[in-house]
Amino acid sequence: MKQNSKERLFEVADRQQGYFTSQQAEECGYPRSNFHRFLKSGEWIREIRGIYRIARYPTQDRPELAFWTLWSRNKKGEPQGIWSHETALDIHELSDIMPAKMHLTVPQGFRRNQIIPKVLVLHYGNLVRMDIEVRQGYCVTTPLKTLIDVVKDQSISLDQIELGIQQALERGLVSKREIQRSESANLLEKFIR
Repeated sequence: MKQNSKERLFEVADRQQGYFTSQQAEECGYPRSNFHRFLKSGEWIREIRGIYRIARYPTQDRPELAFWTLWSRNKKGEPQGIWSHETALDIHELSDIMPAKMHLTVPQGFRRNQIIPKVLVLHYGNLVRMDIEVRQGYCVTTPLKTLIDVVKDQSISLDQIELGIQQALERGLVSKREIQRSESANLLEKFIR
């Protein structure tokens, strides 16, 4: 049995915490000329240009992570941003920091024709697959890569870095051996008790 447009769109949005792009809606069979009907009926909510949310989708723990990931998409509709640095520390629940802004690593060639929202801090770099974890609707740097990033950037206090490393070790998110084998072992080892 062939799925209808509504079922296909729900499957897409479900993987992204209820969010979807106009391109994804079109790929599911919704003509752009009919979007206004779904907005007017209250079935969809327009978040920003090109990004929508299913109105009755249950609220998730961190929907903003999926939302801003969709914001980072390229012209092909592929999300480019990976949560990193202080935001990744928060996602992994390492250290006690509460970042005021959201940190997103995007590819070196990342370009947007819009002003970068003030809530975001963009870091430019090309990440390798082994440094990325996939979550529901977004990707985040691994705990080890996250710790390396904040140590290299010196973006948080040394005591918070030490706390983050100790918590990662205690919870088994990283091992001393992984730290020793990493390219940044010399940066991280001094924080290990």
